[in-house]
Amino acid sequence: MTKPFLILISTYFSFTCLGQHQNKTNEETQEMIIEQYLKNGAWNHHYLCKDWEVWIDKGLQKDSTIAYLWQQKAIPYWKQKKYSTAIKYYNKAILYDRQRWLSRLAFLKCIFAKDYHGALTDLKTYKNEFGQIHVQDHSLDFYMGLCYLQLNKFKQALKVLEHSIERDEKEHGADWVHYLDRYYLAVAHYELGNYPVAITELDKVLKEYPNFSDAQYHKSLCLNALGKKEEAKELMLLGKANLKKGYTFNEDSNKYETYPYQITWQWDHIQSILK
Repeated sequence: MTKPFLILISTYFSFTCLGQHQNKTNEETQEMIIEQYLKNGAWNHHYLCKDWEVWIDKGLQKDSTIAYLWQQKAIPYWKQKKYSTAIKYYNKAILYDRQRWLSRLAFLKCIFAKDYHGALTDLKTYKNEFGQIHVQDHSLDFYMGLCYLQLNKFKQALKVLEHSIERDEKEHGADWVHYLDRYYLAVAHYELGNYPVAITELDKVLKEYPNFSDAQYHKSLCLNALGKKEEAKELMLLGKANLKKGYTFNEDSNKYETYPYQITWQWDHIQSILK
């Protein structure tokens, strides 16, 4: 082995070790900033207090490339429905840690900001770059299905929701599938006029969650469309009673946002709906 080649190899390993050391040092520094300004600073205050953002901004002044600080800075704006500002800060988080935060932004655009075109773009982008994952107990395809439903693209919604459920059943078993996955599949069938199939899916939902008022509402609509007027009326009244008892969506984000096809004000018009 010639001397120049040995020098080249030695130089390569020196730069590699130096780079690894610098990355480790940078990570340790960022963890110290997070500890000082987030965990021991902002987290001592409620996110609706001004001190929350004051402390995070101090951390960002030390290092503006810490994705976690940008994500935390966005939290109050999501909860206050200031979506443009929230998305602006979230995009900063994605700039510095794309894999961690892009899928989360897609979820937030779908459920909070109601930006279904934007959510679809982010969901597809994440899947292409990083593959399929679950966010808030649901697959990326689940949120794609919601977006398609809200954009009145019912055939696309049906296709993607069926695929999501089939994949989860194959990987984990039928009992593992979340009841909301089947609920939205039923909604897609309902929107396409496939009322008997929608009822079949809603019955699966109600087997798991017997008092789920939203499923009872949609099953009533299906029965009504099939000419079963009295049965539809009886079920609709039962659903309204269950809603008053609190039997509706129980997702964590429901404290702040209603979900697509979550039945709220419509209960006051059931007599007209079931004519």
